[in-house]
Amino acid sequence: MKIALMMENSQAAKNAIVLKELEGVVQPLGHQVFNVGMRDEQDHALTYIHLGIQASVLLNSQAVDFVVAGCGTGQGALMSLNLHPGVVCGYCIDPADAYLFAQINNGNALSLPFAKGFGWGAELNLRFIFEKAFTGEKGHGYPPERKEPQVRNAGLLNQVKAAMLKENYLDTLRALDPELVRTAVSGPRFQQCLSEQGKNQEIIAFVRQLTH
Repeated sequence: MKIALMMENSQAAKNAIVLKELEGVVQPLGHQVFNVGMRDEQDHALTYIHLGIQASVLLNSQAVDFVVAGCGTGQGALMSLNLHPGVVCGYCIDPADAYLFAQINNGNALSLPFAKGFGWGAELNLRFIFEKAFTGEKGHGYPPERKEPQVRNAGLLNQVKAAMLKENYLDTLRALDPELVRTAVSGPRFQQCLSEQGKNQEIIAFVRQLTH
């Protein structure tokens, strides 16, 4: 699995902590982590609005399979990511959230609060969240006897979202403020991840044209 980590500007100083715990859990499982920003407060500046654009481009281009995002409360990143087609983001403040999201909703992104409640033992909470999010099989339901309706409802939710967003994915990007999109996709590590890992050449070409 390929996993992108992205954080907004207000929480950039915590990137090293989050990255360490994420890599510590997923690399032994054979997963790759792409730290697309922000790495520190001097890095390419991103707001939670940009995170939604980044997540959608990377997921829709198949450059990554999963996104770990976050902002101060986690709420802004959650709303921003879920605006976009092809992104199913859950809100996660503790390991139980990560486990239940994986088993019931089985989405492709998590939004975490990196300021609210981020105190003593925060790195342990992160580690346990990532363990529940990325170990074991997903979609088993909770409790297990509820698997069938939960899988059905998760599929229906995806169908409803797809019906509400009928445009071609690139058309949704073109409808946004070009400067907003350009800022989101112009970071060097983001571009490297997209160009080296992405499979959708139309999306890659669009980003390249926008940033050159």
